[in-house]
Amino acid sequence: MKTNSFIVLMMLAGLAVASEPARDVQPGQRGKQVFDQWCAICHAAAPRMPGTASLAAKYGGSLPAALEERTDMPPAFIKYFVRNGVLIMPAFRKTEITDADLELLVDYLKAKDQ
Repeated sequence: MKTNSFIVLMMLAGLAVASEPARDVQPGQRGKQVFDQWCAICHAAAPRMPGTASLAAKYGGSLPAALEERTDMPPAFIKYFVRNGVLIMPAFRKTEITDADLELLVDYLKAKDQ
């Protein structure tokens, strides 16, 4: 019985450690992680990404198609499109991208301006 209790205790300890947020992530890197998790699937800097290809067609080279290369997007613009979507881009709920993560995403994309 003591062995079973010990095993359960060790499993619970392992779960507690696994659920802890990564402490070695630099503040600016968390915004990059949000981008990579939610945005890069469509908006990475590759021509075959649907969001990047769509923006390339829309802007015809007058603006960069990859979001990470843009410097013209105000924070309110980014937040609006994340929360409301556009055309085939879905809206992201607060249960998917929290307000805090949205702020980190905005900071990450705006860091390119500096």
